[in-house]
This record gives sequence, structure tokens and C-alpha cells, in this order.
Amino acid sequence: MKAIGLLSGGLDSALALKIIRDMGVEVVAVKFTSPLFQCDPDTGNDCHASRVARELGLEFVKIPKGEVFIDVVRHPKHGYGSAINPCIDCHTFMLKLAKEYMEKTGASFLITGEVLNQRPMSQHRRAMDMIEREAGVAGLLVRPLSAKLLPPSEPEKNGWIDREKLFAIDGRSRRVQIDLAKKYGLKSFASPAGGCLLTDRAFASRLRDLFRHMADAGFDDIAILKTGRHYRFNGDKAICGKDRAECRELRARAKPGDLVFDPVSEKGALVLLQQNKRGIAELGNCEIGKFPNSFDFAAALTAAYADGDSEFVTVSAHEKNGATRELRVQRRARDEFKFWKL
Repeated sequence: MKAIGLLSGGLDSALALKIIRDMGVEVVAVKFTSPLFQCDPDTGNDCHASRVARELGLEFVKIPKGEVFIDVVRHPKHGYGSAINPCIDCHTFMLKLAKEYMEKTGASFLITGEVLNQRPMSQHRRAMDMIEREAGVAGLLVRPLSAKLLPPSEPEKNGWIDREKLFAIDGRSRRVQIDLAKKYGLKSFASPAGGCLLTDRAFASRLRDLFRHMADAGFDDIAILKTGRHYRFNGDKAICGKDRAECRELRARAKPGDLVFDPVSEKGALVLLQQNKRGIAELGNCEIGKFPNSFDFAAALTAAYADGDSEFVTVSAHEKNGATRELRVQRRARDEFKFWKL
């Protein structure tokens, strides 16, 4: 008997998969990936889910959500939670993908770590029933942590798993789960926050701004929202790195049409100005009191985050194709840019 377990890397999903595995079921751990998670194994990072799977001795499979998921985030049928998190639509989407993988691999049922009434939007009884129906997995989904509070699933009815070994956890307290983790010796799970950036209000603000300004935004455009300080000026986006690693990432993510600004006369942060329609020759000299265009804004932002205290900073602007121009830029206080910060 084989089951597909959705593994976020958190404690609940780790416990759910272990409970079913310990009943003698072959469990394959599946992690759905996208740049919308802080810990994304597709970036090359060793995420919590992969570490949990190793600790439990489970086969670990990554399944990208794909760019079609962006449409789910843009236009959720069931709306958003507290930020820009379409939890019901997201859970439905993942269960549809999981069912496809289950059928493809010959598995018999699905496992999640959901707990009844733990999350206000997607884990109350009506929402859980609706998600099962819309995903087409009614009867095929086992929620081991709250199973005794829910109708028996087909695996329970058919004797594939023992309902008496399942649990009746209800609510937001994780005391029972923590006690179970100690009992089972689990150590690799992530904190309860889960890492979904769609629930982070600061990230949500940046994503809404991106959707307003870019109708065809893809995962590459979304992924960069996690890096640096973001500013929107005259429709253009300027991103200032916070440290060396972020500056390297921003430089690597520059596309044709972007400009990269570096301080030359002093050390400091790189600024990436995205998707401009005019050439580098149109840059001003930034010595005036106002910003005549987004190019001068980005150059002035670069000077503001240079490390020294001189009145003027030499800033180099680079196009993707290699064209370069140096500018003498008046230093401005960083607080002057907060009006445009996302």
C-alpha cells in the first residue's frame, strides 16, 4: 500500500506522515515548490521538508506549482486571508496536483497534516469539506491529526490504516503535537509559521504592486521581491541590496533593459533599476533638487546608501549589454526616499 504525503516541513505534516508510515504504509513525501516560500528547495537550498524526509527515511519528491499558480494568487475564487494568501484556493490547487501524482505513481490515498480549526480560513470543517470536493479527493484524503473528528476516509473504511491509531486534535494549540514530537524523537521540523510569503504583509504589498504594474509577471519577477529594499518611482522599480549576497543576486537577475548602479568613489549597495524604456544616455547629473526621472532617482538612491559622508558620490550605471556611464551624484538622506518605498 502506497500513499502520497504532502510535506511542508512543519511539525504537523511531519507527524502525519510518520503516523501513517508507522502503520506499514509506503509513504512518498511530496513538497510543492515555488518562490512564494522562504525555504524553496528549487533554489538549491536544503529545505526543512527535505530534512524531515531524510529523518523519517521517506522518498522525497519536489513538484513545482508552475506559473499557472500565479493566476490562482491573482484571482482566487475564495478570496484572500489577512494578506494576499488565497489559502483555500492554494490547498485545492495542491491537492489536485497531488491527486495527479498519486494516480501517476499508483498510490492509493493522500495524507496532509491539517488540524481542524487550527487556521481560520482553510481549516474549519466547512472549508476542509469544500477543498476535498473541489480538488476531487473526497474520501481519498487522510488527516491523521484530526481524523477522529472527521468522517472515516476510504483508507480507514477499507482497513488500510487503523483509525484507532489516529488522533482527534482540534484548535490552535500545538501542545499535543509537541508531545508527540518528543515521543517520536522528531527534530528537523520547521517553526509553526510555515514560511509562506503570501501571509507576510510586507511581501504582500510588494506583490500587489507588481501585479498592478506587470500583467504578465512570472516567478522570476516574483522571486526578486524577496531581495532588497524596493521603491516604485514613476512606474519604474528600483531595488537596493541590503548586503553583499543580495547585491550579487540583484546583479545576476538584471535583464535586458535594466540598469545596475554601483557606487564608485565609496563602498556601498548596488541598486537595480528594472525594465526601463529609455537608454543610459538620458541619465541626468543628479545635482538638482528634484528627481527628473527614475534614472536619476536610482542614482541618487545609490549615493544615499554609499558608506561615506562626502557631499557627492561617483556612481557608475551599467546596461545589460555593457554600456557604462559615470555620474556625479549629490548625496541625499535615506529618509527622503521613504515616500516611494514599498
